[in-house]
Amino acid sequence: MQVIETLAEGLKREIKVVIPAKDMETKMNERLADVKDKVRINGFRPGKVPAAHLKKVYGKSIMADLVNEIVREQPTSILAERGEKSATQPEVAMTEDKDEAELILSAQKDFEFTLSYEVLPPIELKSVKGVKITREVVDISDEEVNEQVLKVAESARSYETKKGKAADGDRITMDYVGKVDGVAFDGGTDQGAELVLGSGRFIPGFEEQLVGTKAGDEKTINVTFPADYPAKNLAGAEATFDVTVKDVAAPADVEINDELAKKLGLESADRLKEIVRGQIESQYGSMTRQKVKRQILDQLDEMYKFETPASLVDAEYNGIWNQVANDLAQSGKTFEDEDTTEEQAREEYKKLAERRVRLGLVLSEIGEKAGVEVSEDEMQRAIYEQLRQYPGQEKQILEFFRSQPGAAASIRAPIFEEKVIDHLLTELDVTDKKVTKEELLAEEEGEGSDKEAKKAAPKKKAAAKAEAAEGEEAAAPKKKAAPKKKASEEGAE
Repeated sequence: MQVIETLAEGLKREIKVVIPAKDMETKMNERLADVKDKVRINGFRPGKVPAAHLKKVYGKSIMADLVNEIVREQPTSILAERGEKSATQPEVAMTEDKDEAELILSAQKDFEFTLSYEVLPPIELKSVKGVKITREVVDISDEEVNEQVLKVAESARSYETKKGKAADGDRITMDYVGKVDGVAFDGGTDQGAELVLGSGRFIPGFEEQLVGTKAGDEKTINVTFPADYPAKNLAGAEATFDVTVKDVAAPADVEINDELAKKLGLESADRLKEIVRGQIESQYGSMTRQKVKRQILDQLDEMYKFETPASLVDAEYNGIWNQVANDLAQSGKTFEDEDTTEEQAREEYKKLAERRVRLGLVLSEIGEKAGVEVSEDEMQRAIYEQLRQYPGQEKQILEFFRSQPGAAASIRAPIFEEKVIDHLLTELDVTDKKVTKEELLAEEEGEGSDKEAKKAAPKKKAAAKAEAAEGEEAAAPKKKAAPKKKASEEGAE
C-alpha cells in the first residue's frame, strides 16, 4: 500500500492511498479459501468447488467487502502512523466511474482513494502561574433569606371563598374562551383556571379588567397580545376573552411557622429557612462560577493564538447562527431592529465561533495533559438529569443515547470542561472579593470578545455567550397559546 501526501496547506491535508491490484487479489483469494469449505453450490461437493468457479460466484462481493473494510479502517491507521489527529472525520473519495469500479472489483486495476481532512493544530501549553482571577462572593443576610421564605409562604398561602367583588390579591376561578377576529384560537380556552389578581401572570390588561367582578359574572375582556409574544400568530394581535367567574377567594394571612413548613413537606420553619438559604447560595454560587469561568476563558483567549480548523469553526458558526436566526424569527425582529446588519452579525458570530473552537481545543489539551477524566458515575448522573427534564420520555431518551454515537459526547463534553476549569483554579492566583448581590448579578458589558457579539445582536444574544462555552439544554416543549404571559412565570418563585 502506498500513502502519498498530495496536499499540506495550513491545517488541510490530502492523502492518496494506492493498493495494488495484486494485493487486493491476494486478500480476495485468502477470503475465498476461508469460505471454500462453507459454501454450498449445486453440482459440487462441499470443499470441492474449483477456485475459478468460486471466484466467479463470490469474487466481486468479497472484493466489495474488502473495499468497504479498507475505507473504514485504514484512515485511522494512516493518521496514527503520521502522528496526526483529524479535526473531523476524514472525507473519503474514490472513483465514481462504473467501468473503473468494475475493474477494481475484478482485481484488474489498483484500488485508489483519497483522504481529505484538517489536522488539529499543535498546542504548546503555557504556564498559568501568576494569572490573576477575581472571585466575587456575596454574604447572604438573614433579611434576604426571610424575604425569600415569605415569597414561598405567599405562594403556598390558602384562600377562602368570599362574597362580593374581587380585589387585587384575591384569587378568582374562571372559565374563558379567547378569540381573535371572533374566532377561538388554539390554546386560548380553559376551564377552572385560577388567577391571583395583580400577580402579573397573564398578559397586560387582562387581570385589571377582572377587578370588581364577582362569582357568576360574565365579562368580555379586550386585550392586545405583546409584540414579542412567543406564538407568532398571536403576537401583536387584538383579542377578546369571554370570561365566566366561578369563584372569588380572599387570601389568608401568611405566617412563617412550623405549620407552614409541614404544609410544604418539611419538619420545621428552621428547616425551611435552611433550604431557602441553600438555594440562594446555589444561585449566587452559579453566578460566581460563571464570572470566574469567563475570566479564565478571556485569559486563555489572550494567551493562545493559532489557526483553527475551518471545519470545526463552520460547524460551530452554523449552530450559533441557527439559534440567532430562530431567536429573531420568534421575536418577529430583524437585524435592523437590533442596530446591526446581517453582514455585520455574520462577521461577529464568525469571530465568536473561532474563539469557541480555539478555547475548546486549549481546554481539551490542558485536560488531556492533566489527566482529567469523566467517570461513568458522572455520566450516569448527567444522563439521569436529562431524564428528569422529560418525565414520561425516559425510554426514548435512553434509546437516543444508545443509538447516537455523538449523544454521549455532548453530555461528556461540558462535564470534562468544568473539571478542566476546576483543575485550572488550583493553579491560578484567585482572590475573593466581597460584593453586593446587585453587583454579582449585574450583566457585564463589553467583556472579552463577547463585546462584539453583543453589538451584533444586543437583545437576542443567547448564542453569544462564548465565555460560558457550555453545552446547551434542549428546548422545552412549547406551551399552548393562552392569555398567560410566559409559561415560565407561572407558579411560585
